[in-house]
Amino acid sequence: MPEPVIFTQALTKDFPRPGGGRLTAVDGLDLEVVEGEIFGLLGPNGAGKTTTVGMLTTRVVPTSGRARVAGVDVVADPPRAKQAIGVVSQSNTLDRSLTAWENLYFHGRYFGMGAKPARAAADDMLAKFRLADRADADVSTLSGGMAQRLMVARSILHRPRVLFLDEPTAGLDPQSRLALWEILGELHAEGQTILLTTHYMEEADKLADRVAIMDHGKLLALDTPDALKRSVGADTVVKVSAEVDLAALSAHLKTMDGALDSTVVDTTVQVSFRGIKGVLPRIVDHAERGGFTLTDLSVTEPTLETVFISLTGKDLRE
Repeated sequence: MPEPVIFTQALTKDFPRPGGGRLTAVDGLDLEVVEGEIFGLLGPNGAGKTTTVGMLTTRVVPTSGRARVAGVDVVADPPRAKQAIGVVSQSNTLDRSLTAWENLYFHGRYFGMGAKPARAAADDMLAKFRLADRADADVSTLSGGMAQRLMVARSILHRPRVLFLDEPTAGLDPQSRLALWEILGELHAEGQTILLTTHYMEEADKLADRVAIMDHGKLLALDTPDALKRSVGADTVVKVSAEVDLAALSAHLKTMDGALDSTVVDTTVQVSFRGIKGVLPRIVDHAERGGFTLTDLSVTEPTLETVFISLTGKDLRE
């Protein structure tokens, strides 16, 4: 079997707490990512996703454990590791003293490309990412979606083995998010390996071949999105709203025939079922027999957030 393009073993990062002690941001992480896949790290803010990417891209030194990217030990040989990766961070890192085209051209030169190949690559990337008409634009005038596309274009200009995207669509409007998803799908079709961090379950579900769910620095589950959703054992999730004690309502609904689980999530109770027809009137009837009046019901299929809730008892926004 070929070596995974990303490999970690017991990868750990601790930070000192201001008042003393240590905070473990990433706790014994074991990962293997194969060539050509989109691999998603899904979890709430503070789960350890950004710290993981920081270690894999040489910006954060691990406390312990091992990590290799494209066969290179990221701690022992960071310069060679950087040659093999492209990175798009959460913040806008475009050089504001350069035009859109110049951001691409000088990136190529920085990575050892000759002037002529760098010029050609910059032109090609602007066309590929639908930015050819903004070649001479001051990057401060670009919309959020355009700036994000330019950062992705810059990150792959030197043809890296692995592209790291840290919350790439955070703060983007829905149209810009869909446009970036389309571009990432095209890169994936061309064989680009991508590691993507996100707290948007739809993003991980749509883009990733496999998803690792993280919380508090630990890996909770890892599989394909479909397999993870099947793992909860439910085919129906009902969200219940009521102006009552939600914990008591949740405990009562859990006693229904066919109910697999019931959890308070934010301002609703989410109840999981399998193979239950006519479930809504049954929920209303069961709630009323327990002295609870419901204000709203909605039915969905299990999602990656359902998986996260089943693992942690909270939703991805908490």
